[in-house]
Amino acid sequence: MSKLYLRYGAMGCGKTMQLIQVAFNYKERGHKVCIMKPSTDTKNGTKLLTRIGPEIDTDLCFSRTANLFKIVKQQFAHVDCVLIDEAQFLTPAQADQLNEIVINLGIPVMAYSLRLNFRQTDGGFEGATRLLQIAHDIEEIKTICDCGRKATRQSRFLNGKLVTEGPDILIDDGSTEIVYRALCPKCYYEYAKGVKK
Repeated sequence: MSKLYLRYGAMGCGKTMQLIQVAFNYKERGHKVCIMKPSTDTKNGTKLLTRIGPEIDTDLCFSRTANLFKIVKQQFAHVDCVLIDEAQFLTPAQADQLNEIVINLGIPVMAYSLRLNFRQTDGGFEGATRLLQIAHDIEEIKTICDCGRKATRQSRFLNGKLVTEGPDILIDDGSTEIVYRALCPKCYYEYAKGVKK
């Protein structure tokens, strides 16, 4: 039976690298995959790039209004698996459409996502929240903080200072240094309180 798989983790844990590895494994065995990402993720255009080098072209970059079930049914019904990167940017309806792909088309879907946004105080990314509610198989991809502990918190630094407010998506316009880091809860707390700089 096909399933909706969610693979989540903090930034830098290797989500995109895992997606590329899964795509390679399918293709090596003669199977077809559809690789997609939300167009909300503007970095690298239509490519998926990893921090350590490997990259892959996507088959589809889609808007927040796109119906993923209809698109896959009309254009990619022949594939053996759908792989989606940056799935936290899905709308809840699009997360449900991934589930429709699994149930009605019998195609497994593997979504790779952050679990939380950088604010830590609200519901996080709506796409990730919905996927956590409906996925058939959920697995955390782990990474470490600078201190060596398990990193679970997304953090946004503007000009070297941790910030906890602002929009989910912030595009670097060249006037502000924007850095995202994965931190353990202890380091996150220390940066938020000014203990660490």
